[in-house]
Amino acid sequence: MLLAIDTATGTVGAAVHDGDRTRAEVVRQDSRRHGELLAPAVSAVLEEAGLTVADLTEVVCGVGPGPFTGLRVGVVTALVLAHGRGLPAPRGVCSLDALAHAVHLGGAPATDVLVATDARRREVYWARYEMTPSGARRLEGPAVGPAASLPEQVRSLPAVGRGGLLYPDALPGQLPDAPLDVSPGVLADLAVRLSGGTHPDSGRGLLPPEPLYLRRPDAVEARSR
Repeated sequence: MLLAIDTATGTVGAAVHDGDRTRAEVVRQDSRRHGELLAPAVSAVLEEAGLTVADLTEVVCGVGPGPFTGLRVGVVTALVLAHGRGLPAPRGVCSLDALAHAVHLGGAPATDVLVATDARRREVYWARYEMTPSGARRLEGPAVGPAASLPEQVRSLPAVGRGGLLYPDALPGQLPDAPLDVSPGVLADLAVRLSGGTHPDSGRGLLPPEPLYLRRPDAVEARSR
């Protein structure tokens, strides 16, 4: 029984996967209240799945890239849950990979895909993927920067995530009905496929439970006068 958590995009959510399918998923749409919403979401998804925390055998979490505070909430929650139950250390999944995996599950276009999420500061977190029959293979990224500064051949690709909505002039190829934020159920499915060796990026493996910070934080230590 795998619990998946992600707080890297505009959603706060959790899912339970039994190794074959997602048993339950709870998602809250709020990019500012990760700390208040995540623990209730975990409780709700366990109740929906008919489980308790004692039934869990593994924890995975989205490690971003994403905004600093929200991302830390998800990673720390995963670490505390695993440690408190005596489970193995949680494993991480790149949240951009989960968005690309959602495209694969929904019927991928026969071309490369750009995943671009809101990095604030008028920038996007982005990565480029090759869509294969067995999954989305990451070719480039993750990276961060202004949407208009991405390589031209990347900016013209079909786009997934909120980046294309925020910067349509720079990223004009937003896929219709494409996922905008990470689904924890999709992230759980991706984690199972990566660990089982059935995904084209399985050789890269799952990640340590450490946030993917691609730039320095906004908050800095105050200098003395």
